Amino acid sequence: MGIDPGLTRCGMGVVEGSVGRPLTLVDVNVLRTSSDLPVAERLVTIEKGVEAWIEEHRPDAVAVERVFARSDISTVIGTAQASGIAMVVAARRGLPVALHTPSEVKAAVTGNGRADKAQVGAMITRILRLERPPKPADAADALALAITHIWRGGAQSRIDAAVAAAGRRTR
Repeated sequence: MGIDPGLTRCGMGVVEGSVGRPLTLVDVNVLRTSSDLPVAERLVTIEKGVEAWIEEHRPDAVAVERVFARSDISTVIGTAQASGIAMVVAARRGLPVALHTPSEVKAAVTGNGRADKAQVGAMITRILRLERPPKPADAADALALAITHIWRGGAQSRIDAAVAAAGRRTR
């Protein structure tokens, strides 16, 4: 499951498959909250939405976009708050949580870490064999996170496990 966190729009996408096999879209949606509501209420809405998706789709792992500094600090704070909620909900259920940077995701799905939203949408459409790009961009970004984690997360998990095992042997 991929989550593109945001306080106003939180993209969530579930993709099924494995490395070397065709990937399939399971579901995609964008959870929206009103900027008229207090932040705490908006975070509760996001928490409930992520919980419902995890309950419904039962993913093996959750990939969340790593928060990065933008010029607008209020956007960074809202994104970080939504990201934290998503990570807590997944961790509370014992799911592995992975963080992927936007450039990492763009590179994984397009081959270019500086790709624009249209390029990401076009590649998601091809990879998942969709008729048209998912809209809005938050939906496509959530699917891109899920795809990135399937393609890269498994390898990273094996590397982490090997490093941990090597560390236990040297003690």
